[in-house]
Amino acid sequence: MQDILYAPWRDEYVTNKNIQGCTFCHISTNESNDEEMHVLYRDKYCFLVMNKYPYTPGHFMIIPHFHTDKLEDLDSEAWIHMSALAQKGVKLLKEALNAQGVNIGMNLGKAGGAGIAEHIHMHLVPRWERDTNFITSIAHTRVYSTDFQIIYERIKSLIPKYIDAT
Repeated sequence: MQDILYAPWRDEYVTNKNIQGCTFCHISTNESNDEEMHVLYRDKYCFLVMNKYPYTPGHFMIIPHFHTDKLEDLDSEAWIHMSALAQKGVKLLKEALNAQGVNIGMNLGKAGGAGIAEHIHMHLVPRWERDTNFITSIAHTRVYSTDFQIIYERIKSLIPKYIDAT
């Protein structure tokens, strides 16, 4: 007997249009679609976007506009800016979502575990004590406890308080 996990909200993923080329470059160059693509913030160096398939509610990424798969090729000023945004993002997640911790990480290259290996990006994943359980450990399945759109709107509304335009 096979167990089936019913998830009708994933229909959008299956039926959604495919983006030609780099997904992150597409988001970077299509500012008019920020709401649809769940962009939280953008400036001259990078943008913040919600992870469409998050590990936990509130998981977002910091992505440089510059297309590269090599951290060592990223301009130092852009890297420092990304790091400053990570600090502000951690504060936002701790205060706004009451995260008890935050995982920050970059998976560089396909061998390093990057799902989108052609364009570097940094993950900020809010964490809470006991936020994993048997279904995560045994069935390799995540249960998302709240609506994605609600979390997106909540975080986006707090961007001006935590992340300035500098």
